[in-house]
Amino acid sequence: MKTMTCLFIIALMFAGTTYGYTQNKDYTKWELPEGAKVRLGKGAINDIAYSPDGRRIAVASRIGIWIYDAHTAKELNLLTWQRPVEFYSVCFSTDGRTLAGGTWGDVVLWDTHRWKHLQTFAGHTNVVFSVCFSSDGSMLASGGGDSTVRLWDVATGQPLKTLMGNTNYVGSVCFSSDGSMLASGGGDSAVRLWDVTTGRSLKTFTAHGVGVSSVCFSPSGLTLASGGYDTTIRLWDISSGTPSKTLTGHTDYVKSVCFSGDGLTLASGSDDNTVRLWNVGTSQLRETLIGHAGTVSAVCFSGDSLTLVSGSKSGSFGGGDDTVRLWDVTIGQLQKTIVGHTPRVFSVCFSADGQTVASGSDDGIVRLWDVVTGKLLQTLIGHTFHVNSVCFSPDGNTLASGSGDKTIRLWDTATGAHLKTLTGDTGIILNVTFSPDGRTLASGSGGVGLLHNTDGTIQLWDTVTGQLLQTFTEHSFHVNSVCFSPDGRTLASGGSDDLIRLWDVATGQLLKTLVGHTESIQSICFSPDSRTLASGSGAFSLQNGDGTIRLWDAIIGQHKTTLTAQYMDKVNSIVFSPDGRIFSSGSNYGIVRCWNASTGQLLKVLVGHVRNVNSVFFSIDGRTLASGSDDGTILLWDLARIVN
Repeated sequence: MKTMTCLFIIALMFAGTTYGYTQNKDYTKWELPEGAKVRLGKGAINDIAYSPDGRRIAVASRIGIWIYDAHTAKELNLLTWQRPVEFYSVCFSTDGRTLAGGTWGDVVLWDTHRWKHLQTFAGHTNVVFSVCFSSDGSMLASGGGDSTVRLWDVATGQPLKTLMGNTNYVGSVCFSSDGSMLASGGGDSAVRLWDVTTGRSLKTFTAHGVGVSSVCFSPSGLTLASGGYDTTIRLWDISSGTPSKTLTGHTDYVKSVCFSGDGLTLASGSDDNTVRLWNVGTSQLRETLIGHAGTVSAVCFSGDSLTLVSGSKSGSFGGGDDTVRLWDVTIGQLQKTIVGHTPRVFSVCFSADGQTVASGSDDGIVRLWDVVTGKLLQTLIGHTFHVNSVCFSPDGNTLASGSGDKTIRLWDTATGAHLKTLTGDTGIILNVTFSPDGRTLASGSGGVGLLHNTDGTIQLWDTVTGQLLQTFTEHSFHVNSVCFSPDGRTLASGGSDDLIRLWDVATGQLLKTLVGHTESIQSICFSPDSRTLASGSGAFSLQNGDGTIRLWDAIIGQHKTTLTAQYMDKVNSIVFSPDGRIFSSGSNYGIVRCWNASTGQLLKVLVGHVRNVNSVFFSIDGRTLASGSDDGTILLWDLARIVN
């Protein structure tokens, strides 16, 4: 029987994607959108679940649900639904045969034997933040951003009840062990108990006073644990409806709580980057598990309660994590770490030889990726806030990174060593770019906060000495983008004051001001012959961007044409191909577009990212386009196959 099972699995692997098995063993190529050849990064972590048999871990991410072998930490599958989509929650049924994932508006179910899609429950009108099976597997509960809790018949897919009464999002739901009650917690700071049969509200607990992030019944069903934004964990006596104990010790929001199978231990994960194990009987802290460098957003025990899995998101102030960690609960030691999940990508750039992609991210880390294998080569750590921009020097030996920590760092790309830190700007660094000869670095900056109306500056730096050469201060708001002309004589800058300015690099003189955009200039780029300047704009608000690309005669500063497209509410990045025949733009809604540079004709719309595309960049041979997104991934697109 074992031999036949192995042969069946091997047959499925060679049969392509039948029953959800992935054709290629290289996970960087799983579930790729049309036209993409590699995916760098696995997307940010939202939720995790342990299979009851302890063999698999499911990780809900911004691009799908990753399935891992719990013993080897190897990737087994990537589950998507119709296309790559963000999943916010995940849960195994108690028999382990079914997996549920919550996305925007829907709950999706898979058969875990063949990873075959079973059915989809539609009804929520916002994000599904939490899903939970009843102990017998007959019902599924879901809590959403639409302030509702919904009960579903798993066998038929039919909605059973909608539980109303929450006044804010529902972030967590949990069935009691006998399936008679359901607990919910969310943004209105209340913990509610519901009668599953009647749908009636039984009790409301309000001791947290602020948002409730997680609820969990003890195996006996007599106690309910809740974690809150007040940094405490409350243990509630179900019969009386009063808090029996309050567990204190976390120094930041408690994001997740979970009882062990025997009910003797409670695990908690927090924004303070720690996992804590509590003795339920004595309410005493048993162990603090330290290792995560970011928010611990999810904790879950294995079926035998010997192992705990924790998932961490990177923070917005640097020192991020984005790892899944497995802990031996009996001795409090780390067993394995699952890596590869990544936070929002703000900037991407190819090296001169086209073999490496650099990325700057939400967590303050610069990453170097191998283009061929898709593997992470190096992590450059030093910034303490977002890395908004990265740029290779023309010779490829140096990488510059600009950050919200108001510094620019220069790195040796061969060794990853930090070379210099350029300081002196009083604002956050939004963009950096090298001059064609590599001797000068230009930076654009803005106020401490992106929404603060403070003047932006442009600074020119000597890349050898690190000395500040010039400062331009004509922009009245953030300078989001700077770009040298290919001959190095002119610098273009685009700002949140809706203006483009052209500068004489040698003298620092303002040459021209280009007027026409009605919203913030997010990105500008010269054509390779220096004759055309492309600019993309859009507002910070997702609803109010003018979403246009304008092409300008860079010699005389005259507007040539304006390009628009559907759903182009904000153009975050724009770049010309090395031969100047096409240019590409990255926009909100996860869309990348390719345009004919001569005619302005839209050639191709590349859809594959789940969230906003913040950066696009061509390889030196023009055959590959890299795009970085808020979904935490970089896609490498085969332009030779996509655009003739």
